[in-house]
Amino acid sequence: MPVRPAPRRYPTLPVPPSLPHPRSVAVVGAGLAGAQTVAALRAHGFDGRITLLGAEGLAPYDRPPLSKELLTRPEPVWLSDDLGVDVEQLADDVRLADPAVRLEPEPDAVALTTASGERLVADAVVLAVGSEPVRPPGWETAWTLHTAADADRLRAVLTERPGLRLVVVGAGWIGAELAGVAAGAGADVTVVEAAPVPLDRQLGAAVGAHLVPWYAAAGVRLRTGTPVAAVDAGGVTLASGEHLPADVVLAAVGARPASRWLAGTLPLDARGGLRVDAAGRLTGRASPTDAAGRLGAATLARIWAVGDVATREHPVFGPVPGGHWSAALHDPDTTVRALLGVDESPADPEELRARLGLAPVPRHAPYVFSRQLGHDLALLGLPSGVEEVALRGDPASGGPWAALYLEQALDRHPRSTGEGHRTALVRAVLLVDSPREVGAVRRLMNRDEPLRVDVDRALDPAVRLKDAAV
Repeated sequence: MPVRPAPRRYPTLPVPPSLPHPRSVAVVGAGLAGAQTVAALRAHGFDGRITLLGAEGLAPYDRPPLSKELLTRPEPVWLSDDLGVDVEQLADDVRLADPAVRLEPEPDAVALTTASGERLVADAVVLAVGSEPVRPPGWETAWTLHTAADADRLRAVLTERPGLRLVVVGAGWIGAELAGVAAGAGADVTVVEAAPVPLDRQLGAAVGAHLVPWYAAAGVRLRTGTPVAAVDAGGVTLASGEHLPADVVLAAVGARPASRWLAGTLPLDARGGLRVDAAGRLTGRASPTDAAGRLGAATLARIWAVGDVATREHPVFGPVPGGHWSAALHDPDTTVRALLGVDESPADPEELRARLGLAPVPRHAPYVFSRQLGHDLALLGLPSGVEEVALRGDPASGGPWAALYLEQALDRHPRSTGEGHRTALVRAVLLVDSPREVGAVRRLMNRDEPLRVDVDRALDPAVRLKDAAV
């Protein structure tokens, strides 16, 4: 029988030549990823011209508190205060209300046209365009919670109208967070979810089912398995024909990269993202199976992406879609080091870097944190929906618990410890009401090799997860 070849751990991606000494860089997007890019450029000695283009007309701020702390933080968490990143001081040209609407890549430069009609030319561009909420056709009267202006509007109506009838469409991260905050403020809240359980797409049905009781406990009505057919000023009409009256309908059915203006120019994947290597360099392909893209190597060397729009290669998790807060915080530094040539091989496997005498590149597992319905959640890693889910602790006990997503690899021989305990690779960990464990588990997951655990010990709440690693 022929020997089955081992799977390639590191996909082959085109590696354009390094960009020689750029003297101008345009950063498109003034959120966390864009601000961190500007800060990293200056931190690594770039003394050329930096242009920052934003869309909201506000200085960079942190977006997660908009829902988690809607009523306790009347002002955005400005990054100049929170991280010490003042883009007005760091960049030469800051345009916070003049977003890019067109990109023209060339071998020797990149041109951007802004909403005001001005054409800007730079040696390199970093796309940190962020995301935009999904609003299905016909839902024009539905509110969203994505910007500081959205938060101001919701805060005002919840404060001024006790007993407000609020229907939230979607029991994802934002929907659950807002539902809990609104109910706590006295609103009459109903959450409508098409999937059978909350956070079904993010956590899977087995884990999402354990979140259902949280809604009633927080004073929120939850209707699952209930698609919405229409939204109007008076409420929502369900697929069954039932009408739920509401003073405010909030659409929380997801977000997608704010990249539609790039369609036809750059190769967007199905979610509107850009496939980049581990350093954030555009590959010129929408998926690993695409034939070589139409953009030349010299052009690819000038286009980079970070944050929500970047589908970025990770040595453990493979291509990771953007949207993770940790990626927006940390990835710009690696990208800037590569763009400036400070690190010429940031996308190489660590074993190769070690042979070349290069320092390890910091790796950050996908990380989502949420405060919803009286509970704290931290998701580290990337569940795919096909893993075995094992519980650490009892979700019904009212105390802390965790879910481990264990990789099921049919082509590998099962392994065990000296005690005969089964071992398994961990694809993701969900921690519930366990804030003291988050730091240790992040360190376990933030590596360039998969985490393998003694399953028996990992599922014992009396054993620290780090002590279950093998």
